[in-house]
Amino acid sequence: MLVLLYGVFTVGATSRSVVQMLMKFDEAPLAYVLSAVAALVYAFILVSLVRGGERARRLAMVCCAAELAGVLTVGTWTLAEPSAFPDATVWSDYGMGYLFLPLVLPVTGLLWLRRARRA
Repeated sequence: MLVLLYGVFTVGATSRSVVQMLMKFDEAPLAYVLSAVAALVYAFILVSLVRGGERARRLAMVCCAAELAGVLTVGTWTLAEPSAFPDATVWSDYGMGYLFLPLVLPVTGLLWLRRARRA
C-alpha cells in the first residue's frame, strides 16, 4: 500500500509541477518549485521502497524524514505567510488539498521502515 501511495504521489506531484512550471511559472515560482521538490522526494522514496535492501531502507528513512520536515515547514509557512504562496503546493496547509496524506504518509513510512528493520 505504501508503494502504491508513493507511486500515485510521485506521478501526481510530478505532473502538477511540470504543468504549473510550463504554463504559469511566473505566477507562483516558489510554490511550483516546492511541488517539484516534493515530486523528487516521493520518487526517491518510491524507488527505495521498490528496490529493497538495507541501504535502500536507510535512504528511504532519510527521504521520509526530509518529506516530513518539508511538509511541516511548508505547511507552517503557508499558514504564517499565505501571501508567499499565491498558489498551493503539495505540502501547503500540511497537505490539506490532498486529505492530509502528505503529512500522514512520511510518518507511516518511517514507522513501517523502522519495523521492517527489526524483521
